[in-house]
Amino acid sequence: VQLQASGGGVVQTGGSLRLSCAASGSIFSINSMGWYRQAQGKERELVARVFSSGSTNYADSVKGRFTISKDNAKNTFHLQMNSLRPEDTAVYYCAGDLTTRYNGPTYLYWGQGTLVTVSS
Repeated sequence: VQLQASGGGVVQTGGSLRLSCAASGSIFSINSMGWYRQAQGKERELVARVFSSGSTNYADSVKGRFTISKDNAKNTFHLQMNSLRPEDTAVYYCAGDLTTRYNGPTYLYWGQGTLVTVSS
C-alpha cells in the first residue's frame, strides 16, 4: 500500500492551497483518510479526517478554513486550505486507516510529507 501526497508549496497569508493524496496497492477497504501536520519543534497533530460514512472531523484551529473531501472511486482524498495563516506552516502528512483483505486487521498507513509554508 502506498499513499502519495502532493500539492504543498509556498503561499502568502490569506491564500489557498489544495493538498491531494492518492492511495494505491492492495486495498480492500478504507475506514478513514486524514491529514496530519507537524510544525518544526512540535508534535504531529491531526488536521482533518474523513470517514467511509462521509462524516468528517477537524482540528479546532482549522474549522471553517479547511475542507477535507474524498473520491472513493479513485481512493483519493483532498484537503482544501483557505485563509492560510503563518501558523499553518508545517509538513503535512496524509494517512489512511485501511484493511488489505477481507476481515483483515486495520492499519494506519502514512504517505510522505509535503511542506506547506505560509509567509506573512
